[in-house]
Amino acid sequence: MNKALLHIEGLAVLLVSLYFYSIHDFSWILFILLLLAPDLSMLGYVINIRTGTLVYNLFHTYVVPIGVVFIGILLDSDIALAIGIIWVAHIGMDRMLGYGLKYQTDFKDTHLNRV
Repeated sequence: MNKALLHIEGLAVLLVSLYFYSIHDFSWILFILLLLAPDLSMLGYVINIRTGTLVYNLFHTYVVPIGVVFIGILLDSDIALAIGIIWVAHIGMDRMLGYGLKYQTDFKDTHLNRV
């Protein structure tokens, strides 16, 4: 049951992100181009599993993109706000699909698997 709730939570985050992105009338081309950009953080695994886990988790936790959203709001920067919302949408999409934060044991070993 807990795992299902986390998937639903991810869907909710994705839908809320899409809503806020749409009401700001940002570019959907930008959205499509950047939606999978946080997955480039998987390149950290080329160095080693410890670095890969650290970099991947940094790019897949809500703290950083929500900070980017706040910076966009505070500085009245549409590009920062758009990037932050896209980033949050990506994480919500990942959680909805069952991808979670990684453990150093294995790439497929995530916090959603241990719920």
